[in-house]
Formats: sequence, structure tokens, C-alpha cells
Amino acid sequence: MSNFEHAFLAPAPAEPVEPGPVPTFSIIIAAYQAERHIAAALGSALAQTLPAHEVVVCDDGSTDGTAEAVAPYRDRGVVYLHQENKGEPTAKNVAARAATGDFVVLLDSDDEFLPQRLEALGALAAARPDLDVMTTDAYVEVNGEIVRRVYDVASRFDVDDQRKAILRGNFIVGHCAIRRDLYLSIGGFDPAVYTADWDCWIRLILGGAQVGLVHEPLAVYRVWEGSLSSSRLAYALGHVQTLEKTADRDDLDESERAVLEESLERRRRAAELTAAEAALADRSPGARKRLLMIALDGRFERRTRAKAAAAALAARAARRRLRRRTEAGESRLGRPGY
Repeated sequence: MSNFEHAFLAPAPAEPVEPGPVPTFSIIIAAYQAERHIAAALGSALAQTLPAHEVVVCDDGSTDGTAEAVAPYRDRGVVYLHQENKGEPTAKNVAARAATGDFVVLLDSDDEFLPQRLEALGALAAARPDLDVMTTDAYVEVNGEIVRRVYDVASRFDVDDQRKAILRGNFIVGHCAIRRDLYLSIGGFDPAVYTADWDCWIRLILGGAQVGLVHEPLAVYRVWEGSLSSSRLAYALGHVQTLEKTADRDDLDESERAVLEESLERRRRAAELTAAEAALADRSPGARKRLLMIALDGRFERRTRAKAAAAALAARAARRRLRRRTEAGESRLGRPGY
């Protein structure tokens, strides 16, 4: 496992850390309407060079053939749970409570792990037993084609001052491994928050957790062409919701509070712009007026204001640009399940 050491990124330990044993990993999968892809996800989970302690699937009330797709893997030790449809966060929490490994490792039902992923995470965990959350880089696949890595020139994993970094934005790939006891102690994912993953990472890091990365692409993160309006807008509003929830905490120092307030204002502007774009894409009445108001609003950057004005004046061309942006995988939208 030492061949992965060169690729580790993590905050410096507060005090010297002695290497420890490789922990056990329980892979958990929340599944909804997942019959098309879940076999590939399960196959990748069971093909790890470091075998998982267990694989737990929570079917969140699927009405398609998800149960039948999972059935052949139950003979290979996959644990299958079923609940009424309550949403992805709740399904992940149910699976985590049923798991028994030291860490739970999140795998979406239409993504895949490369064979050495758990081995790499195990090497990092053994080298840095002080880390509570770990992840790896991943390939981004758009409509069946690998287009980039998650951590590329436009996106980085933050090592320094992760408390402030996580308030600025979500720098953690969602396929992460989380110390199970810690995950359960904070209540897992909050089903009331749309961007529940970012909210969970915020609560973990502000609670003292440190996050490490194996800087190798060891998963496939799939993006599906989706809605130009409702999904992007829901995520934008979810970002605002997550930060407004965080603003109610009383454990931020003055500098962290300033970062949070700046981030929240930026996300509010982004949600306002996304709402205007969604209205334009849906040909909603008043869409051009909303864009023109943004063009005249000094809170927005000059470039954004210019684009808003151009979109208002050339709506058809703007709709085409929005469509191309979605197809290029700017956002993870329109997934058929979890």
C-alpha cells in the first residue's frame, strides 16, 4: 500500500501521529429507481483489492426492478434493506446504522469504485489514524464519456484551514469514507437540507474532523443531462439553506463568521441569477425583467451584469448556452436515482 503515499493530501497533524492498523470499511449505497446502474456499482464494490467489511444497500422505496437487480448479489454477502420512500439522506442514515465497519464509505447507485479504492483509503487511514474523513479523486463521466477529473485546474482539495474552506464551498468528493461512530454521533445526513452532503461535511469539520485525500482518480462520478431549471435552482437554493443553517451555530470565531457571511451573500446572488436563468430557460413571464434587474444591480460583478444584460436582449442564444453548459456536466443534474 505504500505506493499511494506520494499522493496523500491532508492537514498537518496537531501532534506526532503513529501509524495504525488498516480499519474496516462498510460500503453503503442509497438506491432509488436504480435498476439500470446498481449492478455495476455493486460489482465495483465487490471487486476491491482490499475487500469491504460489508456492502449495505438501502432501497428507498423503488418501484422499478432495483430489488431484483440487487438479488443476485445478496448471495455474495450484500445486505439489502428496504424502506418507504423517505429520501436519499434518510436511506444513507439507515444503511450507516446497519453497518458495522469502522468507516462507512458512500457509493451512489450509479457510480463505480475502481478496484484499488479501498486499498488506497486503507493506506491513508493507516498512515494518518487521526483523520476522520477521507476521499479520493474521481473521474467525471458525462453521458458515458470521461471528460475530466474532479480535482482539476478549476477545483482543488483544501488542506489549510479546512474550517474556513468548507464554509466557502464544498471541496470534498461525495464518495468519502467517514468514521462511522462520528457520522452517527452528529446525526448523519439531515433530510431537511437539500444539499445534505455539504451540510454534513460542514458539521463534521466544524466539530473537529479533519479530511484527507488520496490524490488519485479511484472512482467514476457520473453526470447525467438534466433540467435547465428546477435542478440547478434547487441546488442553488440548497446552498443558501445550508449556509443559513450554519449561521445559527455559536462556535464560529470572528474571522470564520466573516467568511460565512461573505459566502452566504455570494450564494444568495448565485441563487438569484440561477432563478433568472431558470425562468429564461422555461420561457417564464418576467424572465427578461429579472435579468435586466440583475444587470443593473451593483452587488453583482461587472461580468455577470454584462452577461445578464446580453441574455435579456438575446434570450434564444442564452437558452442555447445554458443547454450546452448543462450537457458539459457543469452540474450533476437529472440523475435517474441516487
